[in-house]
Amino acid sequence: MEVKTVGVASDHAGYPLKEFVLQYLEKKGYPVKDYGTYSDQSVDYPDFGHALAEGIESGEVYPGIGICGSGEGMAITLNKHQGVRAGLVWNKEIAQLIRQHNDANVLVLPGRFIDNKTAEAIMDEFFTASFEGGRHERRVSKIAIK
Repeated sequence: MEVKTVGVASDHAGYPLKEFVLQYLEKKGYPVKDYGTYSDQSVDYPDFGHALAEGIESGEVYPGIGICGSGEGMAITLNKHQGVRAGLVWNKEIAQLIRQHNDANVLVLPGRFIDNKTAEAIMDEFFTASFEGGRHERRVSKIAIK
């Protein structure tokens, strides 16, 4: 995957994992745009998910990483945007498949359910896997509502 600037967003439940993700991205040398939140104080995940999605759609960032407690709320919010294909991932195999088969441009992590080591393995896979195209390209082209 060719990385422009990685957009990262979380809610309060995802904040601790987001801090680890930012360290990982810095260690890998990826430029980052942090859409918040910036503490573990209670916030609403859609506020940060929409900001990340708008960054993806405008081309300001590519790819993105969204994090909330279960990952579900962030994934639902992100996928409301036509230019976003966000996949909720719990292991590295799914990370590979969302890139290979779905051309996912946002990785969503469940902050309360995975540890840092698992998150690192997932991100390693997400950033190295490539979209396979072919029959998958036909399917991906049918996702957006015209």
